Amino acid sequence: MITEGIVISLIAGYYDVMTPNGLVRTRARGVFRKRQEKPQVGDLVKVQLDEHGTNYLIEVFERKNRIGRPAVSNVSHVLLVISAVEPDFSVNLLDRFLTFFAWQKVPVTIYLSKADLATDEQVETIKRALNYYEEIGYRVFSNKEKLEQALLSLIKDNEIWTLAGQSGAGKSTLLNFLKEDAGQDTGEISKSLNRGKHTTRSVQLFAYSDGFIADTPGFSAIDLGPIKIKELQNYFIEFNKVSQFCKFRGCQHIHEPKCEVKTLLSEGKIAQFRYDDYLALRTEIEDQRLPEYLK
Repeated sequence: MITEGIVISLIAGYYDVMTPNGLVRTRARGVFRKRQEKPQVGDLVKVQLDEHGTNYLIEVFERKNRIGRPAVSNVSHVLLVISAVEPDFSVNLLDRFLTFFAWQKVPVTIYLSKADLATDEQVETIKRALNYYEEIGYRVFSNKEKLEQALLSLIKDNEIWTLAGQSGAGKSTLLNFLKEDAGQDTGEISKSLNRGKHTTRSVQLFAYSDGFIADTPGFSAIDLGPIKIKELQNYFIEFNKVSQFCKFRGCQHIHEPKCEVKTLLSEGKIAQFRYDDYLALRTEIEDQRLPEYLK
């Protein structure tokens, strides 16, 4: 008997596949090893069921994407967890993630964690920054109950949403709140380094609403090196929206005359911190080096 399903976990060479008839544990056929291919969590696959209990994964359907290490395939949306404190909120870090996922053509929803641990002044400053991200088109939450309510309608049939964010930002804590039986480990934050240790060591999909949520260690550090520098401005969505009004096609928004981005920046309609991060990321890509806190 042949059936189809989604790989939800990989443990010691076994693939757990969610099928219309329930969860099936499988092994991959040797043909994958010969091709030097490896099925990934999130893959839509074909499984041959054996009445004696030996089930085999026989085909992987074409992926729409494959992101992270360890990887998740067919990611529909990223739920980006950015902490208010421990580790401290950083627009530069936020922009790194947003740029990376824009490059991957995956939409992002932002969740601010640990706001209850921050001072009122810190929260007010952070929310002013996050208001800008809402204005340019990102969905932003700072209340986990409101996020939970929204996700129940946002996650569509068989969509895979994956958590992303710096180590220690609270991804596993959020998943344990959203999915009480997830049982994900949570970790302490290093006060001296302002960062946490990886507590998630493998990728797993958890059924949620009509789709799945993934917690993965693969999105804690982001390498923007593969991005072509002339394309970087395309991944800052407010730049991309107005670049058609620049005098020159392919304007990089630096020294070019009659640049709409620079005009809006001078008028305060584009945030200075976003433009500064754009310049910093250009320099990083040119120099091909990761920031120290992400190494």
